Amino acid sequence: MDTNDYEKIENAAKRRKRITRTVTYILLSVWALMVLFPFYWMVLSSIKSYSSYNSEYVPKFIAESPTIQNYIDAFTTVPLARYFTNTLIFTLVTTAVMLVVTVLAAFAFARLDFKGKNIVFAVFLSLMMIPNELVIITNFQTITNLGMRNTFAGLILPSVTSVFYIYLLKENFEQIPDELYKAAKVDGTSDLKYLTKVMIPICRPTIITVTILKVIECWNSYVWPRLITDDKAYFLVSNGIQEIRENGFGRENIPAMMAAVVVISVPLIVLFLIFRKKIMAGVSRGGTKG
Repeated sequence: MDTNDYEKIENAAKRRKRITRTVTYILLSVWALMVLFPFYWMVLSSIKSYSSYNSEYVPKFIAESPTIQNYIDAFTTVPLARYFTNTLIFTLVTTAVMLVVTVLAAFAFARLDFKGKNIVFAVFLSLMMIPNELVIITNFQTITNLGMRNTFAGLILPSVTSVFYIYLLKENFEQIPDELYKAAKVDGTSDLKYLTKVMIPICRPTIITVTILKVIECWNSYVWPRLITDDKAYFLVSNGIQEIRENGFGRENIPAMMAAVVVISVPLIVLFLIFRKKIMAGVSRGGTKG
């Protein structure tokens, strides 16, 4: 083969690479539009007036006369600010307690030796097979019998542990070489100090990912708060949306409902934008940092 043949092969390979890249970008762009369009439509609807929205026989993709009145109504019709505060307390306390429980449990399963450890862990994993509806019924009966309905304790306690997060952290902890643990024990390091000074720093990306996922889970929690609270003093934002729908704007005022949903969604979007790199690092982490 002469030089021209090599150049032809190289040019053909470059063309195939450009075509592949172009097709990939087109497909990714279409997928991005499909994912982002519902959020765009939600924001667009929230800045349309009630009369303008209902007069559109054919939906318009721009707001000719944008207004923020729907956002004002979302905070004045119901005490949405109080629901935000309740949700913030519920989310922060639940996430903090869950992290303590999950990290300690994962460390015990990953590093400590005790009788029946494998059997206990197998039982833990089997709990993931139980439908959530059955767990909710059991939790409801327990919280009711303890007199914890319409309390933050009743809201928080059933959510302070997660079998999946324990399993995820256990797998990450087990990736840390045993030699580090043995060397630390030789130096007289306690298990708690080894956990806080070695294991947690190494597995920080996964722990951050678990934290953010739990925050999102708590913020979006709907069924349990609706079931265990009927006192407005303990309503979360999910309860607030339902109250707006039933007592505030009614089912027909879609723009006002969309405004309330936008307000509730913004904190999670901001959280993801701030920690997106750490989330990706925690999800994609497949080995120990070295």
